[in-house]
Amino acid sequence: TSLHGLAQLEILCKQLYETTDTAVRHQAEKALVEFTNSPDCLSKCQLLLERGSSSYSQLLAATCLSKLVSRTSNPLPLEQRIDIRNYVLNYLATRPKLAAFVTQALIQLYARITKLGWFDCQKDDYVFRNVIGDVTRFLQDSVEHCIIGVTILSQLTNEINQADTTHPLTKHRKIASSFRDSSLFDIFTLSCNLLKQVWKNLNLNDESQHGLLMQLLKLSYNCLNYDFIGTSTDESSDDLCTVQIPTSWRSAFFQFISFHPSIPLPVLSCLVQIASVRRSLFNNAERAKFLSHLVDGVKRILANPQCLPDPNNYHEFCRLLARLKSNYQLGELVKVENYPEVIRLIANFTVTSLQHWEFAPNSVHYLLSLWQRLAASVPYVKATEPHLLETYTPEVTKAYITSRLDVSVRRDGLEDPLDDAGLVQQQLDQLSTIGRCEYEKTCALLVQLFDQAAQTYQELLQSTNSSAMDITVQEGRLTWLVYIIGAVIGGRVSFASTDEQDAMDGELVCRVLQLMNLTDSRLAQAGNERLELAMLSFFEQFRKIYIGDQVQKSSKLYRRLSEVLGLNDETMVLSVFIGKIITNLKYWGQCEPITSKTLQLLNDLSLGYPSCLKLVKLSAVQFMLNNHTSEHFSFLGVNNQSNLSDMRCRTTFYTALGRLLMVDLGEDEDQFEQFMLPLTAAFEAVAQMLSTNTFNEQERTLVGLVRDLRGIAFAFNAKTSFMMLFDWIYPTYMPILQRAIELWYHDPACTTPVLKLMAELVHNRSQRLQFDVSSPNGILLFRETSKMITTYGNRILTLGEVPKDQVYGVKLKGVSVCFAMLKAVLSGNYVNFGVFRLYGDDALDNALQTFIKLLLSIPHSDLLDYPKLSQSFYSLLEVLTQDHMNFIASLEPHVVMYILSSISEGLTALDTMVCTGCCSSLDHIVTYLFKQLSRSTKKRPAPMATDDRFLHIMQQHPEMIQQMLSTVLNIIIFEDCRNQWSMSRPLLGLILLNEKYFADLRNSIVNSQPPEKQQAMHLCFENLMEGIERNLLTKNRDRYCCGLDYCCH
Repeated sequence: TSLHGLAQLEILCKQLYETTDTAVRHQAEKALVEFTNSPDCLSKCQLLLERGSSSYSQLLAATCLSKLVSRTSNPLPLEQRIDIRNYVLNYLATRPKLAAFVTQALIQLYARITKLGWFDCQKDDYVFRNVIGDVTRFLQDSVEHCIIGVTILSQLTNEINQADTTHPLTKHRKIASSFRDSSLFDIFTLSCNLLKQVWKNLNLNDESQHGLLMQLLKLSYNCLNYDFIGTSTDESSDDLCTVQIPTSWRSAFFQFISFHPSIPLPVLSCLVQIASVRRSLFNNAERAKFLSHLVDGVKRILANPQCLPDPNNYHEFCRLLARLKSNYQLGELVKVENYPEVIRLIANFTVTSLQHWEFAPNSVHYLLSLWQRLAASVPYVKATEPHLLETYTPEVTKAYITSRLDVSVRRDGLEDPLDDAGLVQQQLDQLSTIGRCEYEKTCALLVQLFDQAAQTYQELLQSTNSSAMDITVQEGRLTWLVYIIGAVIGGRVSFASTDEQDAMDGELVCRVLQLMNLTDSRLAQAGNERLELAMLSFFEQFRKIYIGDQVQKSSKLYRRLSEVLGLNDETMVLSVFIGKIITNLKYWGQCEPITSKTLQLLNDLSLGYPSCLKLVKLSAVQFMLNNHTSEHFSFLGVNNQSNLSDMRCRTTFYTALGRLLMVDLGEDEDQFEQFMLPLTAAFEAVAQMLSTNTFNEQERTLVGLVRDLRGIAFAFNAKTSFMMLFDWIYPTYMPILQRAIELWYHDPACTTPVLKLMAELVHNRSQRLQFDVSSPNGILLFRETSKMITTYGNRILTLGEVPKDQVYGVKLKGVSVCFAMLKAVLSGNYVNFGVFRLYGDDALDNALQTFIKLLLSIPHSDLLDYPKLSQSFYSLLEVLTQDHMNFIASLEPHVVMYILSSISEGLTALDTMVCTGCCSSLDHIVTYLFKQLSRSTKKRPAPMATDDRFLHIMQQHPEMIQQMLSTVLNIIIFEDCRNQWSMSRPLLGLILLNEKYFADLRNSIVNSQPPEKQQAMHLCFENLMEGIERNLLTKNRDRYCCGLDYCCH
């Protein structure tokens, strides 16, 4: 039967990997998943490896074994894992000719077992740590065996360097630090020695020798790419990466960089890491020599670029060029011997790359990054040697601008870069600095190109036989020019600007505004969405630099605007802004990207009080304040065709209007009532429809209405104005909001805006919620909040199981807002919560019990997987543990354990806000426990005699607090802890509650260190507790935290 089962498994493997029939593959996948979960999976995997005839069955066995050794629940015993490790090594040694993907899977299995068992002991021996011993027999055998041995080390280094989501980050850092200290240097030295040997006897025509060289270079790269100090850098920020090589590696590192093979891809990857090694590894003379070597290597590649036609090599080389400036100063680069020749070659390479950007569009970023950093350094360079950037930077600027304009003309099936807004913005940010170097040349070029394009555009519009394609091409060129003009004007912020440069800005601004007048005059017939978005980008940059307090009104830009367009001062320029905003809202109301960016511009203008004062004097702004209806602004209309989520921009619009209204509002209730008339009418209409049950459009009307109100509530951050709004909405319209939650609880497009409005209304922003002594409004507001949370919570729980891909939108988003709402009202300082129990009011109990019900319906993994949910939950938990600990203490044991395990998991979260909230909550819980324990020992000798339920739960489950003590201590000691003070706050309480466990943990940490570090670590722990008393008084805590901070540094 076992052989029959084996044959069946092999058939399934073939179906999974080879068949093109989706249904057959799906069935095979289902059957193999069942096999993976079966109890005899382990023995069958061994059988497959021993007797399986196909590579696919061997692959299945290797991947299944990887899953078995990785599982956190019911892990395999140590003996079994040792047997699997030995079996895999023997299997690889006796079968060097396996399919590459099978070898890879088996090496991955070895690496996974080694990583997860790094701290496993058998008779005082760390059984998984002799990694070099494990591969020695491979390295002493044939070239094929040697390749397997090197790949094992390479894969292991990579595996240990990568955190996985199934195990805590603290465990990963502990393993990574131990591996770094005990094995990584030996592996790096071994790779250097092997590289020398291989290079000496290398025959590049021998494929296996070439393969060995590639694997050795990959191993060296993985060693240099190791996260030495636990910074957990994000791959997307690789241009800021510094390789933190330990000082003890100096000699080996210098030996490695003296080795110069030809330039295949792995060598370039290694060079990128070498160029990024921390500056402090060298003294000044060594650094200059090292940089000279690097620059000389770059010069040789640029002079003979045979390896660069390969896109991967080209990409790595661009990264190498970017690292030259990210790790070295311009003052150091100019002192390198061949600097003039090298900067010329780099400039030519950049210009050519920009002209042929489609060859490797993702590599352009690194070249622009290099020139951006070079240009930004020009004002600060003190070296006497010429940097020559004034010669070459304008060439790069010109190449970029002309290449963008050429994109508009070409129609050869290439993707248009304008479709990728993120990429465009990134490149414009880089160009804004590059273009400001030799700004006169940049401006002259832009003026020339803009005048040509604008003239051609005008001629095409006036001509009767011009094609639509020609007009579109010209609009594309103008779009790029408007974007670029906006970017270079925005670049003024990075440089000390002269009057002449301000006058040049004026020349550019005049041209864009003249183009805007032309395009606006045609909007009734036709418009170009991309050109409008470019205009809005330009206005945003113009606003940042030339609107507001920081701009001197004598700026030559304003003089030029006055001469050409008659715009004499900032108020007149603001009127142009508002005119453009109103035009866009009138003609582009159904185009969401333009509407939202236009409203964002209005919002940004309304942020500065001086600007607001000038804006409210404009007749166009008064028109907006008096006529904010769908008749004048089509995006405010309730249109059945539009998506409900597209109404988000209404909140932005009303936030801006609210700020503008507040300038002159004061205590004028009549003016407020006048402003609110359209919203009052809308509320009355919804109330009318709800009372007659005519559910036609009132849901859409209500969604728009609550979004509008949330914008106003956000803007009204002063007590006087907010109280007018509060009196307007409560009690008249609050029942409508409650009814909406009852009716449409299952429709997040409706409930989320209503819940967000309520969360905004209860948020005591800038102390705006201050009720008079005789007013019950604080308590009444909390009652409404409690009612809404309870209504929504109880109804959303009736939905039952929601599919995973919809769970956030349908359920968790609303729950997250409820948590944020409850947190805001509990920490608002305008309700005395003691009165609820005193007078038998169940509003507080209902809200808290609903919170618990909602919480228990959410798996732990979801709490951390969704960032907004994490932040709202952990900040609410912080408030509850601080002010409502009696409620937490009264909960059922399973609820208490759920909350504690959520804190335990949150301690290792990557989000610092979540991690800090967990530390704070843990501190409150530990302090409460310590006080209870102290009280009970004073009354009775045995703490177990206490009738305090919470204390009893904690004594039943000491492992939970001990686990958190271990986690916090490991993070502080072994990780680059960004919030050490917060982390250290609960630590003293945890230690005082678990003194025996702490002593064992301390010994374990000391013993895990290399022998030479153990004494120092032991002394650190001893000094830490010196002078610390057995209490949690603030003074004692502070002394402990300061001592901990000192020890860590």
